[in-house]
Amino acid sequence: MSAEKLPFVLPAVFTIGPRVDDQESLLKYAKLISPHDRHSNHVNELVQGIIEGETRVLAASMTMEEVFRGTKQFKQEVFDKVQLELNQFGLLIYNANVKQLVDVPGHEYFSYLGQKTQMEAANQAKVDVAEAKMKGEIGSKLRVGQTLQNAAKIDAETKVIAMQRAGESEKQGIKVRTEVKVFENQREAEVAEANSELAKKKAAWTKAAQVAEVEAKKAVALREAELQGEVEKMNALTTTEKLKADLLSKASVQYETKVQEANWELYKKQKEAEAILFEKKAEAEAQKALADSTFYARKQEAEAELYAKKKEAEGIVTLGNAQGAYVSTLLNALGNNYTAVRDYLMINGGMFQEIAKINAEAVRGLEPKISIWTNGGDNSGGEGAMKEVAGVYKMLPPLFKTVHEQTGMLPPAWMGSLSDKSS
Repeated sequence: MSAEKLPFVLPAVFTIGPRVDDQESLLKYAKLISPHDRHSNHVNELVQGIIEGETRVLAASMTMEEVFRGTKQFKQEVFDKVQLELNQFGLLIYNANVKQLVDVPGHEYFSYLGQKTQMEAANQAKVDVAEAKMKGEIGSKLRVGQTLQNAAKIDAETKVIAMQRAGESEKQGIKVRTEVKVFENQREAEVAEANSELAKKKAAWTKAAQVAEVEAKKAVALREAELQGEVEKMNALTTTEKLKADLLSKASVQYETKVQEANWELYKKQKEAEAILFEKKAEAEAQKALADSTFYARKQEAEAELYAKKKEAEGIVTLGNAQGAYVSTLLNALGNNYTAVRDYLMINGGMFQEIAKINAEAVRGLEPKISIWTNGGDNSGGEGAMKEVAGVYKMLPPLFKTVHEQTGMLPPAWMGSLSDKSS
């Protein structure tokens, strides 16, 4: 059935068998026939179904006119599509013969199409006869007209020749003047061409000079960039060494600063003492001993302050080194666990107590949610020092819970964990 839903019959005879020149195809054919009896009609039904299915699909995509006019192409496409499907079973179309397309009874499309062709041929013959008759009548009229046209043409050519002879001399003069003008134009063109070549050469020279200049600039820029890179590397090394020196000599610098400050204070106080001494000396010699004692006392005070500043600077250096060693030792002891070190330092420094105090101050005057945790009666903690210890342990769970609610932080695992139960 075609695309217009017109049925037709396609008689065909196929000679199909296994492909004997391919081992893989023979294996496929053996798999096809092995489950069936040798007298079974399974293979014939399979092949017939493939042929009919592919033919129906192909015919459904073509109109009846396309099938009729392109019969050869239609047959070839049927063979190709059938062979493509048979390849998966190891079968080969050795020979195929498709006969003339036949109408289905009640749908005489091809017979009507043949009658249409015959009528078109008869009509074309009638047209050819009428056209031949028309050409005969037109030919006789054409001969008479051509006779009259040739006579008029001869008269006109005679007049033209006479006028040509009269204008021949004038034509020669115009020709000479034209040749002179052409020669002048050629000379001007040659001069213009020479100027153009000169301009092109100048442009090429200018371009080469500009390219050389640009290349030189780029080479200088590249060299400058390389030198700048070297400078940056040296600066980076210098900065690194400087930072190292600054870090290593920080304590020494602090010490020198303190010493200079102490010296300045000493110098300042010495000058003040000298001024007082000078003023007192003018007032009375009797106070000289007192001024000397005052000067000595201030000198001893300045020396004591200098010694204190020096010891303070040494203490700062020692404290910094001790803290670094302390943190490093603590970090190594805890297996480089930064979280454990942080939690230990926060607990050791009273951070949780400070957080509790700050939270208490922040919610003062409000109605905060207060959790009270206890594990027994009033006598569970004992008496004396043990009672205080019991009080501290009672305070830890609500403190951890408050910190967790406010900051989201949990206590270290070795201190315990918060229960999910509200009690």
